[in-house]
Order: sequence, then C-alpha cells, then structure tokens
Amino acid sequence: MSNPLLDMDGLPSFSKIKPEHVEPALDALLAESRQVVEDLLAATTEYSWDNLVQPLEQMEERLGRVWSPVSHMNSVVNSDELREAYNACLPKLSDYATEMGQHEGLYQAFKQIADSVDYERLDKAQKKIIDNAMRDFRLSGIDLSKDKQDRYKEIMQEQSGLTSKFGENVLDATNAWKIKISDEARLSGLPESALGMAKQIAEREELDGWVFNLEYPSYLPVMTYADDRELRREVYSAFVTRASDEGPHDKKYDNSPVMEQILALRHEAAQLLGFENYAEKSLATKMAQSTDQVLAFLNDLAERSLPLAKQELDELRAFARQEHGMDELESWDVGYYSEKLQQHKYAISQEELKPYFPEDKILSGMFAVVERLYGFKVSERSDVDVWHQDVRFFDIKDGDEIRGSFYLDLYARPQKRGGAWMDDCITRMQTVEGVQAPVAYLTCNFSAPIGDDPALFTHDEVLTMFHEFGHGLHHMLTQVDYPSVAGIGGVPWDAVELPSQFMENWCWQKQALADIAGHYQTGEPLPDELFDKMIAAKNFQSAMQMARQLEFSIFDFRMHLEYDPAKGGRIYEILDSVRQQVAVMQPSPFNRFPHSFGHIFAGGYAAGYYSYKWAEVLSADAFAAFEESDIFDRETGLKFLATVLEQGGSREPMELFIEFRGREPSIDALLRHSGLAA
Repeated sequence: MSNPLLDMDGLPSFSKIKPEHVEPALDALLAESRQVVEDLLAATTEYSWDNLVQPLEQMEERLGRVWSPVSHMNSVVNSDELREAYNACLPKLSDYATEMGQHEGLYQAFKQIADSVDYERLDKAQKKIIDNAMRDFRLSGIDLSKDKQDRYKEIMQEQSGLTSKFGENVLDATNAWKIKISDEARLSGLPESALGMAKQIAEREELDGWVFNLEYPSYLPVMTYADDRELRREVYSAFVTRASDEGPHDKKYDNSPVMEQILALRHEAAQLLGFENYAEKSLATKMAQSTDQVLAFLNDLAERSLPLAKQELDELRAFARQEHGMDELESWDVGYYSEKLQQHKYAISQEELKPYFPEDKILSGMFAVVERLYGFKVSERSDVDVWHQDVRFFDIKDGDEIRGSFYLDLYARPQKRGGAWMDDCITRMQTVEGVQAPVAYLTCNFSAPIGDDPALFTHDEVLTMFHEFGHGLHHMLTQVDYPSVAGIGGVPWDAVELPSQFMENWCWQKQALADIAGHYQTGEPLPDELFDKMIAAKNFQSAMQMARQLEFSIFDFRMHLEYDPAKGGRIYEILDSVRQQVAVMQPSPFNRFPHSFGHIFAGGYAAGYYSYKWAEVLSADAFAAFEESDIFDRETGLKFLATVLEQGGSREPMELFIEFRGREPSIDALLRHSGLAA
C-alpha cells in the first residue's frame, strides 16, 4: 500500500493522509532510524561530523517531517480515528527518544568528537549541536544505572500519554458545551458581529435562534458586551471549569488526576537526573541561571505593577458602582464593566476597530512591514494541498529565492484546539540538491467571515497574528543549515518569544497602521481620532494584565519548584498562595483555570511560563533600537535579521542580543511600554 507519509517529496499531501497511514509510517521510519544509527556506529571507530553527526541530522529531520503533519492534523482536524492513531504512536516516539538519549555507543561517539582536535575546526553551529547533544545525553539519563534508566524511560512514556490526554480533555469539554438562546432580549448589548456568529453556529448545528460555545471568538463577546448578567455568569462558569471537577461538564473530562500524575512524574524524572525538582531541570536548557533568579525577576515585576493594578481595580469598582449601581463585582463582571469604563474614558472599543481590520488588509500590511524591514516579499500560492478549505499558503521571497513558506489557518472551528501557535512543517537543511527551504504552520482561532463580509478582527487579534508571524519569521528566515539549531530549533525556551513579541510592536505604530488598517467597505484608513484613542487606551488596565500574567508565571514555577511527593501537587493551595501575593481580585471559588492550562500541562512551558515576561524585556529593548532611529530603519532591520532571526539556536541568545544592542538587556523599555515606568 502506498503511504503518503513515506512518499513525501516536498510539502505534505494532507488530503491523502489518513489515520491508517500513521502507525505503519512511524514504525517503518523508527526501524530505519535505529538501523542507521547502528550502521553509522559500526562503520568506523574514528567518528567525525561528516561520518556521524551530519547523517544523524538528516535522519532526525526526516523523522520530524513525517511526524509533523500527523501532529498538526491532530490539533487542527481532530477525529476519533486520528486521535487513536496519534496516541498509539506517542509511546513509540517516547521510547525511541529515550533509547537514543541513553545509547551508550552513540554517547561515546559524540564524546569522542567533543574531545577531539577536529571539534575546534567546526563552525559555531556545529559546535553548538555537539554541546547540546552532550547536555541532552545527561538529561536523558546516560549516567544512570540500568534500572534507573528503565524507570526514566517508563516515566517519559507515561508523561507523553498524559500530556496528550490533558489536551484531549480540554478540547472535548470545550466542544461538548454550548448554550442556545431563543429569547432575543437576552442578547442585549452584543454587537452585530457576535450575533451573526452565534446565528451562524446555530445554523451549522441545525438549530433555531443563537448558539454560543466555548471557542474564544464566541466566548469573549459574551463576557465583554452581554448586558444579561446571568448569561455572562453561565458562560463564564462553563469556560473556567472546562475539564475539571466543577461546572456543567461531564466529569469524564476531569483533568484532576492527570495533572497530579504529570507533576509527580516530572518531579521523579528530575530527581532521577540529580535535580532537586522539575523547575531546576527546566532551567538546564534555558537562559536563566537559577530558580532564585527567575523568582526574583517575577517578584520584582510584581512589586512594580501591583500598586497600579490595585488602583486600576479600585477605579473599575468605583465606576461600576457610580455609573451602573453595581456594588459588588464578580469575575464575570470584570470584562463587561472594563469595556464600559474604557469607552467612558477613551470613547473606543475593540468592536469599533474591527471594520478597519479585515483579513486581507492586515495580511498585506503585515507583509509590508517585513518588506520594509528586511526587503523580502510575501506572495500567496493556491496550488498547495491543505487540511481545510479555509487554509491559505504563502511564500517569502528574497528576489527569486524562496526563503521560507507558511500555511495560515486563522479561524476557530470544532475539532480544532484553541489558542494560537506556530509550528514547523519543514526545517531548513543543506541537501545534495541545495538548501531545503523551511515551512511553518501559523494557526489562530479567530472569527470566520460572517455572511458576505470578510473576516474582521479586533486589534487584540491583529496583535496575536503578528505574534505568531514573528515566530514564523524566526523559523523561516534562518540561515543555519543544520536542522537541530535552525530557526527555533535549539533556541532556549525563555528566548523563543523574543521575535514574536518583537513583531507586535508594529501594530501600535502609525506608519505601519497605514498599511495594516483600512475600512473593509470603503478602504478608508484608520482615522487619526481613532488612532489617538487607541494609543491613549493602549495601557488601559495594563498593570492588571501584568499582574494576571505574573500570577500564571509564579504559579507555574512554584508548583514545579515546591513539589513534594508526600503532599502531592497542592495545585490550588499554591495557586491560592500566589493569588494572595499578586492577584488584585480573587476569582470565584469554583474557578478551575489550571485544569485547562495547556501551556504547562500539555505544551512546552512547564516551569517556563515566565518566558513570556522575560522575552518581553528582550523584545521591548530590541524594539527600542528602532524607536531610537526610525521604526522602518532598514539598517537596524537588517541587523536584527542577521543577529537574531537568521542565527536560530546556533549561538547563545544573550550573545546574539548583545551583538544586536551592544549591551545586555534592560527592563526600562518594557516598563515604559507597559505604562509602569516611574
């Protein structure tokens, strides 16, 4: 039987990939990869880059390319059959990774190269790959006794299944809940776009009236605009209790035991490797030097932002009481009255901005930013096989050369996991035919077009799109030819958000908005009056938002730092302690946000969610270089391209930042951009 995963030449044939292809393809590739390793080790006793590392890079790249579309489709067009095939492969991948990490012959071969005179002749990227490999052998348990290696392997396998289960429970709980509204009076306050979407969801499900679900484009307008307080409470309660022991959900989706098991396994694995806890292990591959340094950074930001955050909440409470007779604010009231306060102070709302941000105008403007900074052009292609009819495909060109390409999947839909992310489809690599251009997936969950209108986005969604495109540029513009350190490969997790958050800055610049914004009906540019209001409102409740992000970051880090096997995860005990420190408003007692906190329980951010805040320091300071000259200064743009985007993980991020800025990063720009500077 022909298998499109094994017959891949270039881009994946998504329309041909079926669940029954997945496991046979992976089995064949893993067997082939194991054989390649043994053949390489047996072929010589004098190992070098050319006879060992380069062939291994190519082998791992092939394995990644075959698994990439499977993993991606599991996230964006999930089905029972695909999920079953995907989950059947996870323990096999885990076994293989641990086996390679604990392979004594492979370890000794790498050690020989690292200790040889030839090591000094390698370029920086090649040395980095050898150094990373030696570190990763240790982090895979190469120094452990046989029984401890076996236990480590079991832990990795169990963890892989549990993190997948966590994500599935969140997706299933999200998909299972909806509320049908028949009485139009209950929809008072909701904008036309939200009503149109709710009507569209109802029609899709062959129901009368309006239907709201827990996909973010449906959830957020209810929390922001619905005058019906009981409707807000009901939707909020369902959202914050997804996949938990609380709320209106089927308890078969409850992530409580999954979270406990994940934390226990992470801690056990860390201790097996000689770390005190998982937070320490997490930092072994990050920029931060110690757990004390991370907590000091977060606590310092908390001290700076908390006084202003409390003032912002006091202002909101006073406004709700004086203007709307609301004596006591609950969690489901905050978004609603914040929107009213913002309109009261600045006469602006996200909804008012949406007509100026139609999909194609945003994209052309975003591509114009890239052209002005780096000289590259972005063009769409329609001859590419995609996984859903809404997906688009683009090339980034430097003259006639394709530097990289990307799929763009913008809209929320059932069977697609929530959030926004970038992932790699193909990684840059030097082959006998030439350079293999990198390809990225850019995925968001925005509102789809309603009726005959194009998709219209809020400014917050524009920021999200630029953010993910920034990740994509990091992957696609790399000039490193070795997959494991090309693009985002090998980049420490607390530096990987720098290019993404850096890109967001152009969404606030008048020169850039001339290209990004234009009324979808008239083409009229964003009026100066609206722009001025937008800038005035930029830091509206920014201290409250900072405090909320710090709550997530400190909670994540402390939960992994303070884990005690005798006491279990103490998830909500630690969260309550963190909230006493940094939360300006205590959420409802039934709130179970950790149960759907996919970043740390199903993503790569465990004991690393602080990365967002640390990268904001880097990105704000990097953008300050443009503020000091011109936001479209080509010389500064090309310097950022050369020192950050093109280097991938081939060098330490602090070294690259210093090369760009001429000094170590300063927190001043972040405080200024966030309205927190004294």
